[in-house]
Parts: sequence; C-alpha cells; structure tokens
Amino acid sequence: MDPIPLPEAPGEIEGATSPVTGRATDYPAGRRIEPHSHAKHQLIHAVRGVMVVQSEAGRWVVPPTRAIWMVAGMTHTIRCVGEVHMRSLRVATEAAPRLLDQTQAVGISPLLRELIRAAMDVRQPYAPGTRDGRVMRLILDELRALPVLPLHLQMPTDARLLRICEALQQRFDDASTMADWARRLAVDVKTIQRLFLKQTGLTFGQWRQQARLLRALELLAAGEKVIDVALALGYESPSAFASMFRKQFGQPPGQFFAES
Repeated sequence: MDPIPLPEAPGEIEGATSPVTGRATDYPAGRRIEPHSHAKHQLIHAVRGVMVVQSEAGRWVVPPTRAIWMVAGMTHTIRCVGEVHMRSLRVATEAAPRLLDQTQAVGISPLLRELIRAAMDVRQPYAPGTRDGRVMRLILDELRALPVLPLHLQMPTDARLLRICEALQQRFDDASTMADWARRLAVDVKTIQRLFLKQTGLTFGQWRQQARLLRALELLAAGEKVIDVALALGYESPSAFASMFRKQFGQPPGQFFAES
C-alpha cells in the first residue's frame, strides 16, 4: 500500500494555547505516516493496533499497552501493523518542564489510558478550574510518572555496523557470529565489539536479540503463532523464545498481547 502523508492537524491542535490537546485518528492496516515533526511534545498511543515508530533516535514497536513519548521537533515516521486507532496527546513544552527530555517507549497505565480517551472529547481551549481542565491537569501528573520500557532499537552510524544491522534485519534467523562478520568486513572483532557498545549501548548479541524481539512483536500483532515466530527468528524452540521474551518484557508473548 502506498504511503500517505500525515493529515493536516486542525488549527486548534497545533495552535492551541492550552497545555494539553488530544487528537483521534484511525488508520487502515499497512498505512505509513510520512516523516514529520511537531512543535509540541507528543504522546503517540493507539487504543487498537500496533505501530512501528522510526526517528533519528531509533526504532520502536508499540502495542496498545505502550506508547512513544516523542520530544518536540523530532522528525519521525509511523507504520501501522493492522488497523490502528491512534489517540495522541500534544503537550506544550512550557507545560512540561519535568517530563521526559528524550524520545522513549513508555508504559500506559489503565488510568492514563482512560484519561487519554477522555481527552479526545475535551473542547479547546479549556479553563483550568473546569472538569475538562482538571482532567488535563491529571494527565500532566500521570505523564510525569511514565515508566520507560525496553522497546527501543538504536541504529549505529558506522557504515560497517550499519551493514551488519541491516543484514540482520533482512534475515532475523541469521546465526552469524561477531567473528564471522569480522572476517567478512576485514575488521578486528574487538573493533566491532567496541563500536557496537559505543554507538548503540548494546553488545552485538544484545542488539541482535533486541532486533529479534521487536520483530516478534510485529509478527505476533499480525496474528502469527508463537511457534512460527520462534522458528522464523532463529530460536531453537518456542520455549527458548518464550523464555527470552519473558526475560525482556516481564511476561510471556500471549499475555503481553492479551493485555492489549
């Protein structure tokens, strides 16, 4: 399906003087929102469907129990895995001095999820002392307590490491070791080791594991069976995959999406 540009935001969204504004947009499966940025911080959340969010800060796979806190001014794209019902918040920078200062994947509590739903019906501008104003104020309080989650994949800048990472994302079941890649690229193993840690914050093995797990989220969201996902990603068995998934996300694959 051809990508579509981001629909123009209504004037009351981008130009609103209120600290917090909400926007509801539904997208069909497979849609891609072209690169764009906002003058305000944005909480990118979907009450239905899974999003793949890409920016210069990295790549995230985001189910409905999670969201992306996108800092103001950062260019990003969004790809929809399945039908996506996006419910996003825009937060004025001056209203958020104690909020996250980096783009991150965050957890969405049941309370915040319901507050986001309520924000979609708030008319702009709202008065601070009204019911709408109190709802939006509570949203700001909840945003200050957002838990950061491990749904991030940082891409390196070194051309040699990029070649490795792009190849691993083309073939997730590739079992090549760091020594294999060192021979192919005529680079010392220790150089690859050092650059991976410096540019991604992860070792080679940790980066590949994270890439596989994020791909697993996409496949599971699309309805693939756990056994098929495990084998496609190069795990020896579904139990080995489930164990790694639980270690990373704190729950087995089935429960992770059951909460969604």
